[in-house]
Amino acid sequence: MDPQSLQTLGRHIQGLRVSKGLSLSQLAAAAGIAKSNLSRLEQGAGNPTLDTIWRLSLQLGVPFGNLIAPVAALVGDAGVQVRLLDQGKDRPAVDAYWMSVAPHTERQAEAHAKGTVEMICLISGELEVGSAGSIKRLKAGDSHQFAADVPHLYRSGEHWVTALLTIVYQQKELCDE
Repeated sequence: MDPQSLQTLGRHIQGLRVSKGLSLSQLAAAAGIAKSNLSRLEQGAGNPTLDTIWRLSLQLGVPFGNLIAPVAALVGDAGVQVRLLDQGKDRPAVDAYWMSVAPHTERQAEAHAKGTVEMICLISGELEVGSAGSIKRLKAGDSHQFAADVPHLYRSGEHWVTALLTIVYQQKELCDE
């Protein structure tokens, strides 16, 4: 993420934390990250992973898209990048992302908020995706829906993958923002 995007994300996280009445220590502990890492992130420094941003969104009670909405840049790490395209204004809360995955990438994503569902429509490449017992191999034009409130996987083959990723948040607290 570029420095300006990191500054924007850091200020946004700090603003949400303060509005929820959480101290730096409280949020860091709840999200399972070091207080020093959260402090650096809020100052616009560091290099947050997707999992770190997800954990912060869960603890702040906001959809991932709400947390990164002010950031215009791609967000990602370890070969997976996402760009928020749009957020629905209805209930349940729905985010739409443009996603790219580098060749030979395997990403084990942490569980998201209870009831969260992901739907992926592959535009190019091949991708194995899903939660345990629900892994599907997709080719361009294929789609798959799976529970994302459990650990799940994205694994690309020899070529770059592009996809449209839709996340539906069923958790009440995330929809009340």
